[in-house]
Amino acid sequence: MLGEKRLAVDPQAADDATAHLPVFIDLDGTRCEGLWAIVDHLEGAYPENPLVPEDAAARGEVLRWLDWTTTILHERVTRKIVFEKANPRFTGGLARSTPDMNVIRGGREALREALATTGKAVEERGNLAGRVCTLADLALAAHLSALDYFGEVPWDSNAIMREWYVRVKSRPSFRSLLADRVPGQPPVSQYAELDF
Repeated sequence: MLGEKRLAVDPQAADDATAHLPVFIDLDGTRCEGLWAIVDHLEGAYPENPLVPEDAAARGEVLRWLDWTTTILHERVTRKIVFEKANPRFTGGLARSTPDMNVIRGGREALREALATTGKAVEERGNLAGRVCTLADLALAAHLSALDYFGEVPWDSNAIMREWYVRVKSRPSFRSLLADRVPGQPPVSQYAELDF
């Protein structure tokens, strides 16, 4: 979100161990804890390059997709695949010698359904909630990026979502995300390619 707002970031650890992460401290000292507080602050304090529309109906649609991504998609797909495949040291999961393939298969099935659902919206509107890229698109793309890191997104079976993802991963906010690496677990070869 900060990349889309064209804001520079000075990463800073929260000084309170009980803080609700993520934490954002603005230059004027305003402290925001948690995703929704940060989104609200950034949209209000930095109205340039809005990621949530002002129109109530359009804003509702963006927030509906954002909520779906951070709850339903996260639980049914990302948690089942990424949390099984990634080193538990980085996900907070239980240490196992091998991933539970039954859990991963369930996540893969849910991912195919999610791509079909989001693909319909993207085909109709150009993005999830409308013609312009919003916070909902960035949230979905971030989840797909985590899944793509492990080669889990069946791009060949969903051309609409593949084209959409290529557009979103080319945006300013994704440059640093595509450079992230999980120590000891390199991404699939096309992960950081903007056009794959």
